[in-house]
Amino acid sequence: MSKLINPDSVYALVANNKGEILDHPTWKMLGASGLESRRPEARELIPLPEASRLFFLPDCPALGFDPESRKNRPINRLEGAGNTPLKGVAAFLPPAYSRFLLPAVTYNKKAYTLPLWAYAAVGWSDEVGYVTCACRIDKNRQWEAEFFDDVEVVAGVDEQLALYPDNRLINHLSRCAVDYHCFAAKNFFLGRWECPLPVSPTCNANCIGCLSFQEEEAVKTGESCPASHERIDFVPSVQELLEVALPHIEVAENPVLSFGQGCEGDPILQAGRICEFARAVRRVTTRGTLNVNTNASLPDKVTAMAQAGMDSIRVSLNSARERTYLPYYRPRNYTFAKVMESLERAKKGGLHLALNLLVMPGVTDSEDEVNALLQLVDKYKINQIQMRNLCIDPRQYFDLFQHKFSNPIGIINLIDRLRREFPKLKLGYFNRYLG
Repeated sequence: MSKLINPDSVYALVANNKGEILDHPTWKMLGASGLESRRPEARELIPLPEASRLFFLPDCPALGFDPESRKNRPINRLEGAGNTPLKGVAAFLPPAYSRFLLPAVTYNKKAYTLPLWAYAAVGWSDEVGYVTCACRIDKNRQWEAEFFDDVEVVAGVDEQLALYPDNRLINHLSRCAVDYHCFAAKNFFLGRWECPLPVSPTCNANCIGCLSFQEEEAVKTGESCPASHERIDFVPSVQELLEVALPHIEVAENPVLSFGQGCEGDPILQAGRICEFARAVRRVTTRGTLNVNTNASLPDKVTAMAQAGMDSIRVSLNSARERTYLPYYRPRNYTFAKVMESLERAKKGGLHLALNLLVMPGVTDSEDEVNALLQLVDKYKINQIQMRNLCIDPRQYFDLFQHKFSNPIGIINLIDRLRREFPKLKLGYFNRYLG
């Protein structure tokens, strides 16, 4: 076990108008659980992982802990930073890491919506360098940036487009890989691991944090930010899907074929096409894990996909409570009860059942949320929880809810409790190859 980082040795960060990041000489780092700032515990602190990114947050003054007054205070001035307003600083962690605390800033002056990133607390240690509050939740290294050489990706794109010049799906994935730097799309062109199969141009939810669709009026008024991905605008044929999937299964190590990507709506609306695909694949080979990432809004479709030969399902949830689920997902023509029924159908159908849990410190780890999650895991015998950092402006997220989130226990303690109470439950960040 590595040496713990002393919170007293970690200093608060600010950014000036030049984008320069400066550490406070005496005030200590704070993080936020919901909108409440607090000092991190030693066991919550780790060196900032490689491939992390740093952001400054305009019109969001940073907070620090003043050792003299023993209070959490805004950092309005700092020697050497100039006379311009100072900004808060946040980190975006690479995949496989679960954040424990948000950046400690005040949002009162902010009149815009932050882009769809997962903002994490960050500080500075003279001994360690940049420090954040997180843990590595998944040991799988297949999603680390060092394994994605864009020169090789472009060569793979050229090869696939030459082999299948009329395949619309491969053309779409080429843009995902080259323009949007989607690691899953890159995997296809590198012939390995998890391969994406976007299939649905529509969705029956209107999620606040959707990567591929944001309402135009909300973007204009500043209530939302522009979508970060271009959504697929066609339904691939079975032949187009097979031209991606079958060669990939044959050459890839640990091949996973996944419906439900950031560049599409929800694949459950194309369950018929998915069932056709699954039956066609299984007539040819038993290799590979066939997976669908979905809101699981249509229980009958879950049953149909299981019967057709799909292996696993990952159900997206921000909460095990309806009152927290609905304001974020804003479902169209389905209910929270249907999602719960789908969990039951998935288990009865023999599917590996995972949750794509959208984690927000101060919400996910609040007392009522934790209790509801534990009950859900127990009732539906969940196989895996993917602890995904929710990519959204924290203030925008908290403003969705009329109810309070009381007594947060800390994400680190939520993880500990899940492991203690459900020793067979797998915690991670990525879909699993089932062999």
